[in-house]
Amino acid sequence: MLRSLIEFCVRQPVLTLFAAIAIAAFGGYCALNIPIDAIPNVGENQVIVFTEWPGRSPKDVEDQVTYPLSVALLTVPHAESVRGKSMFGYSFVQITFDDGVDFYWARSRVLERLGTAIATLPEGVTPTLGPDATALGQIFYYVLEGPPGMNLSELRTMQDYVIKYELQSVQGVSEVASVGGYVRQYQIEVDPDALRFHDVTLERLITAVKDSNIDVGAKTVESGGMEYVVRGRGFIGQNKDAKQSLADIEKTVVLTRDGVPVRIRDLAQVQLGPDYRSGAIDLNGSEAVGGVVVMRFGENPRAVIARVREKLQQLEPSLKGVKVVSVYDRTGLVDETVATLTESLREELVITAVVIVLFLLHFRASVIVALTLPMAVLMSFIGMRWFQIDANIMSLAGIAIAIGEVADLGIIISENIYQHLVDWEAKQGEKDGDPRSRTDVIIEATYEVAPAVMTGV
Repeated sequence: MLRSLIEFCVRQPVLTLFAAIAIAAFGGYCALNIPIDAIPNVGENQVIVFTEWPGRSPKDVEDQVTYPLSVALLTVPHAESVRGKSMFGYSFVQITFDDGVDFYWARSRVLERLGTAIATLPEGVTPTLGPDATALGQIFYYVLEGPPGMNLSELRTMQDYVIKYELQSVQGVSEVASVGGYVRQYQIEVDPDALRFHDVTLERLITAVKDSNIDVGAKTVESGGMEYVVRGRGFIGQNKDAKQSLADIEKTVVLTRDGVPVRIRDLAQVQLGPDYRSGAIDLNGSEAVGGVVVMRFGENPRAVIARVREKLQQLEPSLKGVKVVSVYDRTGLVDETVATLTESLREELVITAVVIVLFLLHFRASVIVALTLPMAVLMSFIGMRWFQIDANIMSLAGIAIAIGEVADLGIIISENIYQHLVDWEAKQGEKDGDPRSRTDVIIEATYEVAPAVMTGV
């Protein structure tokens, strides 16, 4: 078969040329569209189940959440191991699958098992899947720089309710994590002495707060041929004035005794304040607010980062003077990786052409051998796309190293063809000339070393 292929290529140069052009064009298309990352993904094929149970100790979380989930998820098909970790108020369960298992197939199987495992968990505890990303999915970090007078709480609010939602809608983004600043919340500081004085339990106060923060629907009222819908507005925070919202909470009735209402303001102090936090962002010596963009599994980092930057440019004019500043962008490292491959290819092209010209004194042969180098690289990208192999610093470095091997093998074949042609021309000058044609000599000379070249000898 190899000889037939060589003979066809030599005897049909026009068709071979068009085939080479088509392969080069398709290889270029694959090179432009294949996901290129800087760092190879050596992480395990795993799915993370995250469960929040606020205010519970690690022991309670382990016994009532982590252990039941781990036992239930042991039956997931193709799961190699299930590992659990319990923290204060949080539970993490990692399910590791075989490398050949499809990522999204594994997530769907875990989600099916969670549907039955929820029945074994405490009331109100709901496990959720982690983002559909790998450990190397963090591709873009940014911080917010606000105008004078804007504090960290306001920046965090803008990050959580404006920027985060906009970036999550970008194609290829799995999650946007907010970090730094203060999360604004309504805080009710209960006075224990006031609870004892009014004979009110803390649970009764909490129930009153929950019941007050709802809208109530009623029936309709007909008047003058018109029908009006009656409803009770109870959601806290509907008024844009923060002081008015605080007053709504303070006026909430906890209970009524002898016709006299006992309100929250009689039992506690209501205020706006920051949520508890265990970390912060430090940028150049000052605290900041920012976010982390996590890329979805299998996406192209450069394309996703480009779409994120485009979205930020569209969003900045409506942020009331807030600027989004990039502090980490993986595009630079990816571009440097691609530049290294391009530079290696260019240098080896020049060196190979010069060496062939000096040793063979044949310009056309040097051009042909030099053209095999970019063709080999483009065909490598076709294979990577066919087998769904991402390009990274390791795979691209392997291609750059293999360029030298391709050049050596090209020189071997061209030198063997050159030597056979010299011997053939010498015999043609004799009386009993070689009956073979020039094309036959080229075919035999190529086939003579082709098997050894294909095996890398």
